Amino acid sequence: MNKVVIYIHGKGGNAEESVHYKSLFSDCDVVGLNYTAQFPWEAKKEFPPLFDLICKNYKSVQVIANSIGAYLAMNALSDKQIEKAYFISPVVNMEKLITDMMFTSNVTEDELRDKKEIKTSFGETLSWDYLCYVKENPITWKIPTHILFGEKDNLTSYSTISEFAKQVNATLTVMKNGEHWFHTDEQMKFLDDWINNLLDKS
Repeated sequence: MNKVVIYIHGKGGNAEESVHYKSLFSDCDVVGLNYTAQFPWEAKKEFPPLFDLICKNYKSVQVIANSIGAYLAMNALSDKQIEKAYFISPVVNMEKLITDMMFTSNVTEDELRDKKEIKTSFGETLSWDYLCYVKENPITWKIPTHILFGEKDNLTSYSTISEFAKQVNATLTVMKNGEHWFHTDEQMKFLDDWINNLLDKS
């Protein structure tokens, strides 16, 4: 096979999740990106050599990325030769996500700058370095992209995702009552049908 699909997992996920997509992309090799980066500046160093190592024997490369995996991919792989990207519940505006979490936790920018890191009641740690990085490194993404979004995504609003889709000229499919994490039988069937429909049209 001269075609590969690289799967990039989200937070708490792993490269083995790529197995799910093998039957959908039966004419391609499907490989999970086995990465450890948690921050975008780490991904910027780690992703390109891993990506190049996987791709060196293939003519065609596509990417499936989940949640924050999509954000890390856009941050680290925007200049790579990628034919197409499939984003599932992508984090597309990290600055807004961080400022929304700050608002929920009643944390001001001055406080975060002074303390550098603040733990929230919902388990996330707010980071001044992270906020500065996303402000200083806006995403530029020109790769043909299809986005799947759950109507009840608790991290990204419909207005944020639709604005991003317009900006990068991506298709946007919304699952009614879908969540950020696609995991139930119904959600996974919707996801599989979404990919199959796109493959049928290509």
